[in-house]
Amino acid sequence: MIEYITGKLTENTPAYAVIEAAGVGYMINISLNTYTELHESGTTSTKLLIHEVIREDTHMLFGFLSERERNLFRLLVGVSGVGAMTARIILSSMSIPELEQTISVSDTKRLKGVKGIGAKTAERIIVELKDKIKPGADAGTLPFSTTSDIYDETLAAMVALGFPKPAAQKVLDQIFKKDPTIGVESAIKKALAMM
Repeated sequence: MIEYITGKLTENTPAYAVIEAAGVGYMINISLNTYTELHESGTTSTKLLIHEVIREDTHMLFGFLSERERNLFRLLVGVSGVGAMTARIILSSMSIPELEQTISVSDTKRLKGVKGIGAKTAERIIVELKDKIKPGADAGTLPFSTTSDIYDETLAAMVALGFPKPAAQKVLDQIFKKDPTIGVESAIKKALAMM
């Protein structure tokens, strides 16, 4: 199993990052939290902690800058009915502290607001993880400036997360009309809540 990958960050999108290590480019699925941290750091070299998903039909890598986020991801995928992609969407829908708080106070309504999470799955997440989660400190968000670039990047991320482009465009049009200066992470979180 791969524990981590250290190398040159050659691509960073809200859905995945590409790290070149020893001449090999690894496409690594990431959450918006990891994307934002990578973007803020502005570094060309990075280390991502890895969680591998190996099945008969696929081999996927999920990357995290913090052990805290990777542990939370692993707890989520350990819940029946929550796959790796769903866990990534949950982590992209709210910050790590927000998710920890949501679980610790049994806020099923907020969890149900995440695409792909129904009432039963939300309840199962809370029942199985409430005693394992300890809320921590809050994290900031990164503001962006160019609306058209942000819109394009947000739309690309929504499509990469598995949403149909026309449906994503419809929701993003509403979001950007209300707040033209919104950042990528905030726009995706709002869009995920509206889909």
